[in-house]
Amino acid sequence: MPTQDPNQRIHNFAEVNLGLTAEQAQREAGRCLQCKNPLCVQGCPVNVDIPGFLHWGAQGQWEGALEVILETNLFPGICGRVCPQEHQCEGRCILGRKGEPIAIGSLERFAADSGAQDSFFLDKSTLAGETGDGEKVAVIGSGPASMAAAAELARLGYRVEMFEALHETGGVLSYGIPEFRLPKSIVAREFANLAELGVKVHTNVLFGRTLDLEDLWAQDFKAVFVGAGAGLPRFLGIEGENLNGVFSANEFLTRVNLMGAHQFPEYETPITMGKKVVVVGGGNTAMDAARTARRLGAKVTVVYRRSLEEMPARAEEVRHAQEEGIHFTIRSNPVKVLGRDGWVSGVCCQRMELGDAGPDGRRRVTAVPDSFFDLPADTFIVAIGQSPNPILRQGLPELKFTDRGVIAVDDNYATSIPGVFAAGDITTGGATVISAMGGGRGAAQSIHRYLQGK
Repeated sequence: MPTQDPNQRIHNFAEVNLGLTAEQAQREAGRCLQCKNPLCVQGCPVNVDIPGFLHWGAQGQWEGALEVILETNLFPGICGRVCPQEHQCEGRCILGRKGEPIAIGSLERFAADSGAQDSFFLDKSTLAGETGDGEKVAVIGSGPASMAAAAELARLGYRVEMFEALHETGGVLSYGIPEFRLPKSIVAREFANLAELGVKVHTNVLFGRTLDLEDLWAQDFKAVFVGAGAGLPRFLGIEGENLNGVFSANEFLTRVNLMGAHQFPEYETPITMGKKVVVVGGGNTAMDAARTARRLGAKVTVVYRRSLEEMPARAEEVRHAQEEGIHFTIRSNPVKVLGRDGWVSGVCCQRMELGDAGPDGRRRVTAVPDSFFDLPADTFIVAIGQSPNPILRQGLPELKFTDRGVIAVDDNYATSIPGVFAAGDITTGGATVISAMGGGRGAAQSIHRYLQGK
């Protein structure tokens, strides 16, 4: 896919991937073999009919392609941009066994964006559910899992109301993923589909403080879906993490993505960041933080304790970061944040090596004795994962959590409280957008069976 030149994009927050041309998209869709047993569909957490939409795309009929996608996924512009297709649909494509798989994600994005431009994105017949006068279901959170659950429930005829703690909807799509990877106009455009389905959205409602489960039952809600995500950042627990200039990736990205800190003082939220930034972590959030800091004018180093090949971040994001001049210090781990006059002045790291395989099959990471070294830094960003916000427990005190701090659910997404279901990062920890959407859709089906007494 064509991209912005790296030397230009590090000075702006415009989208890096520029999209396929109509000719490129049609030609790429035409490569599909239309397999009788499409493995790509099996690899999609929301089971999009991929051969079906590629059939229309190969003919240049993107309206038909979009209608096929919308049957199971109302958010193709989002998913086409941020899904790890290389590990899901594209990873199963037969053509990928001996060559390049179909660029399914790029084509899904093209279908969505073409639809918006030609004013046929929202086909009411495609989105039509039942009459909408069914029983009331509450959805907690407005991120990917909640969006998918709300859409599926509304299509099944339930009256859905969504409760979001922040002043903007979209969850991690709005506060966590930068504009250069997922434009907020795309999130707003596709979130609007929920309103078309009759979903009511309430912002500035913090579940556990301004609203609890008893309130919902009293308002005649018959079931509750919890998709509040995992917004509580984890830290390393090392000396110096309380110094000025230390950020969690959550705070850093929220300040920029949701509150416009990169445009201060036009926006009222400031961000104090130096010229030398160290980011610890190897996931997409770490890449997002590093690439955002680069756009704010910093020289950025990413510290990761394993190899580049083992990074959980998408290969595309790592490649884009490298193109943008971000340095990677691999097989290393921070052990102390250095400070001067209360501010970060550097990061002391230790070299790591791979040891014996653990229970998960991955080789353990062990520290190399006497291998310490310092990295100069005036800002340190921690991006090593997150957990559910503990405030949630105040609204659901009877809810059972696992030892990992996530909500315990069974195979049907049911929690320990009858009528309460959950999916997404709040049940798995940090995961992908599309896996959260798949969980939300599955939980909606379970809620439907529960309310139907099946």
